[in-house]
Amino acid sequence: MSNIDKWRKRAAQIVGQENLITENSELIPFSHDEYALDTFNRMPLAVVKPATEEEIQEIVRLCRELKVPLTVRGGGTGLSGGCVPAEQGVVLSLERLNSVVDADPANHIITVQAGVALKRLYEEVDKMGLYFPPHPGDEGAFIGGAVATNAGGARAVKYGTIRRFVLGLQVVWADGRLSNLGGKFIKSSSGYNLTDLIIGSEGTLGIITRVTLSLLPRPGAISTLIAPFDSVRQAIETVPDILHRGILPTAVEFVQHEVISCAEQLLKKSWPTHDGSASLLFILDGRSEDDLLAQAEELAELLESGGALDVLIAESPERQEEILALRSMIYEALREGTVELFDICVPRSEIAGHVEFVKEVEERYKIQLPTYGHAGDGNVHTHYMRKAISNGLLGAEVTGWQQLHQQVREELFADAAARGGVISGEHGIGRVKREYLVNNLGAVNVEVMRLIKHALDSENILNPGKVVQQY
Repeated sequence: MSNIDKWRKRAAQIVGQENLITENSELIPFSHDEYALDTFNRMPLAVVKPATEEEIQEIVRLCRELKVPLTVRGGGTGLSGGCVPAEQGVVLSLERLNSVVDADPANHIITVQAGVALKRLYEEVDKMGLYFPPHPGDEGAFIGGAVATNAGGARAVKYGTIRRFVLGLQVVWADGRLSNLGGKFIKSSSGYNLTDLIIGSEGTLGIITRVTLSLLPRPGAISTLIAPFDSVRQAIETVPDILHRGILPTAVEFVQHEVISCAEQLLKKSWPTHDGSASLLFILDGRSEDDLLAQAEELAELLESGGALDVLIAESPERQEEILALRSMIYEALREGTVELFDICVPRSEIAGHVEFVKEVEERYKIQLPTYGHAGDGNVHTHYMRKAISNGLLGAEVTGWQQLHQQVREELFADAAARGGVISGEHGIGRVKREYLVNNLGAVNVEVMRLIKHALDSENILNPGKVVQQY
């Protein structure tokens, strides 16, 4: 009997045969994430669906014993091949670990299992009368996966990434032992910060099974403003001055009007203005309507002095939702024609320069690279397209896009590094960007990562081949 046959037999004994998938037709959805190309796709030899942390421990021990690579999968919404199984490997799905363990409004804390989807997390937090600010985008993502990639989203400018809200984790290590890291406390100077080590490690160092999050009081009021500008540079260059003046928006997004037109076509809704070539989208929150009004008035003055053609305020919650939906659906509108969505992050002062470099690459190669992003935190999203865009609609396939793809990726990554930035702000490295990490972070940093990986997973069982190549 082969090792994988032994694994399947014993895994079925651990989780029940009904929670073990081995049929090819049922394995296909677990062979990929949302990365557009099938370059890194791989069929798992099986998918196991444990219901408890103890079952996860047993599965990990089994994988270590039989030398079977194990990749953990949450909602499968990643864009970097992070949850694609290894060769001759299996997948552990977190979908059955979906319980709220502890809702503690008195301490502004919630603990949930790693398989809780973000949509449900927001609902549970809302029931507590509290607020969890990070919103990475796809609410089908699982909280375990969001923590494993240190997901961000538009609200990071004011509230930070998910890392800022993680107080504790329960983790199964590569030898099957279980640890509770952190807890219901804010401060700790008690040894190495293992919680932070796990956040963003993409399932390569340990398996997150529970997450303890800090929560905030709900904002008393929320407002949305749109300011159009003649150019993207002019728009982006107003942001540092606004932040320097002490105005801290929940989100600051920049969008080019030629890009937002794709979302308009998809949703059959209209952006508030088409004056100029780009807009800044601001979301403000405050303790009261009066507080919000004071912020909005000061912000409007700064925008107008910075060259804004107008400052428009969404007067109703419905209009706010419509505007936010248009921004949120840009990716969905371009998805069918997208080869790769880059998520480069640079210092705020370098956003305009990087966007202009993207424009220069477009002109040099005669291609389209729709770009938008988080102006408040430096995270720039650029789509590499295989289909042409005309009047907000996707058209014919672009001739030669395959030959240019790697060249364009390398040039954009090199520009990010030259500006003191990184190749991923929130999507993670996974398999897609692994080869570019040394050039971005340096050989010493990547070597230290390899040493940590080897120390915690000497048999290279957990999500091998992701983030860094093991020895």
